[in-house]
Amino acid sequence: MYYLVYITCSNFEEAKKIGRKLIEERLAACVNIIEKINSIFWWQGKIEDTNESLLIAKTNEKNLDDLINRVKELHSYTIPAILAIKIEKGYEAFLRWLDKETSCS
Repeated sequence: MYYLVYITCSNFEEAKKIGRKLIEERLAACVNIIEKINSIFWWQGKIEDTNESLLIAKTNEKNLDDLINRVKELHSYTIPAILAIKIEKGYEAFLRWLDKETSCS
C-alpha cells in the first residue's frame, strides 16, 4: 500500500528542511513542495488567514508511521496538518521505484 502524505508548513524553508530529512532518512522516496498556499482555518477560537507551504511526500505503508512521527518532531506547529491519503492505483514501475528508494539504508 502506498500513500501521499499532505503536510502544511509555516514557510518554504521549513518545508524544504522537513522534506530533505524525509528523503535523507528514506522515509519518503520523493517530496514535492508548493511554495505558497493560502490557508484559512480556525485556531484558538479565531479565524486565521495566512500563507503556508505545502509538502507532499510519497511513501509506502511500512514507512508511514515513522514518517508521521518524524514530521511531528521536526515541525514548528503544535498540531501540524499531516494527512495520509491512500493511493488506490498507480504506475507499477513508479511504485516499485518508491519501494526501492525507501528500503535502502
